[in-house]
Amino acid sequence: MATPLELDDIQGLVTRGYRTLTSASFLVLATAGPAATARAALGRLAPRVTNGLSDPPDTAVNVALTADGLRRLGRETPELDGFPYEFVVGMTDPDRSRFLGDVGENAPRHWRWGGPAGPPVHVLVMLYASDGQRLRQLEAETRREVLVPGAFTETARLGTAELTDREPFGFRDGISQPLIEGLPKAALAAGDGGMGGEQVVRAGEFVLGYLNEYGLLTDRPLLPPRHDPLGVLPRAPEGGADFGRNGSYLVFRQLRQDVEAFREYLDAETRRPDGSSDPAAQEALAARMVGRWPGGAPLVRAPEHDDPALATDNGFGYHATDPAGLRCPLGAHIRRANPRDSLDPRPGTADSVAVGRRHRLLRRGRPYGPDGTGDGPDAHGLHFLALNANISRQFEFIQHTWLDNPNFNGLHDGPDPIVAPRQERRATFTEQGRPFRTRHVGLPQFVTVQGGAYFFLPGLKALRYLCTAVPEGGRR
Repeated sequence: MATPLELDDIQGLVTRGYRTLTSASFLVLATAGPAATARAALGRLAPRVTNGLSDPPDTAVNVALTADGLRRLGRETPELDGFPYEFVVGMTDPDRSRFLGDVGENAPRHWRWGGPAGPPVHVLVMLYASDGQRLRQLEAETRREVLVPGAFTETARLGTAELTDREPFGFRDGISQPLIEGLPKAALAAGDGGMGGEQVVRAGEFVLGYLNEYGLLTDRPLLPPRHDPLGVLPRAPEGGADFGRNGSYLVFRQLRQDVEAFREYLDAETRRPDGSSDPAAQEALAARMVGRWPGGAPLVRAPEHDDPALATDNGFGYHATDPAGLRCPLGAHIRRANPRDSLDPRPGTADSVAVGRRHRLLRRGRPYGPDGTGDGPDAHGLHFLALNANISRQFEFIQHTWLDNPNFNGLHDGPDPIVAPRQERRATFTEQGRPFRTRHVGLPQFVTVQGGAYFFLPGLKALRYLCTAVPEGGRR
């Protein structure tokens, strides 16, 4: 039986997508003075942080910190047993950049924020509201609490577009989300007897302090008990004050989407023999690159045309109905990001599905447009936010081994056709077919990284501890 989730201590971003809060912005902050001043300012904001008990009606506030931010607040991360290496060194570490494909146009030296040439990133404040006016009020209130002399400076405001069910390339988004064991939706899916139950993932894949898909507790930061004399933090079964319990790691990447280049490529690849455009063929090629039709129907269920009845269908596999990729190409974006039952060991079995569950992400991204991003007058893209308990095994594995890999699933020279970087030359996208396959060559780079960082999203007790307590030997 799953351990009940302590929803009152888990930040709401983990358990809620805030779909009804259609306006959002993200404030990137840097400390501006003594650690004690910054802690006091963050402490004024901490009571407003939203927990995961229920959907908030009007506004939500969530807070996350980088490893450097924890240090600047007096928490020396190297002294905390359990913070992973990739979080401590950060997303822009040269080894991490190479691993993630953040080279060339994607290199951190070109980023708008988070890169080595820009201001430091210490704290991320995520604000959500039911409409634009309420968001502006929430931003003003937040700034009054944290942007006080000697506490924090605001290094970037990342605005978003009004939330709809579409992303900038025109596809329905947010369909394939894992269901966290212990939440009501997961219980319903597990009890329906269909494939929806295969989307249920143990809570420890996303929240520290709970069993993961290996039946183990993911490593998390623990403190010697003497560092928490007031008992603010829960005590871990292994011993120590559990700074990590009910926390998660947040991957944030600002991804600019070149909508014009995407449309131009589709048009060029599908022109009729007389040179005229073929909108239907453009839509079909885009669907094969993504793996779903723009309306959401998966190609494995609707290979010939979009089907509104399947707009949110997520209970399917690949091996039984489409092992060779004749319906949904083997290199399509959704087939890479979530291979379901299609990869070794033993495709089509529970063993294959189990492997996939160890590499899932909770996506909480928001699209953005030219309004408020500072990314150019015609810029569109996605603020990609993903939650996971193990950055290396989850986000970095998916990015490197499934999305960016040109040899994924037996392919050659075929990285993800939508999001993968094109490092030395343009890529190829292959549509499997009988008797002949179709190869689309010269795919340009449609998505470029504009900023990013790894954050720790603490539980509410850990956040309160961070704002009020100083570890033994810490800076005041």
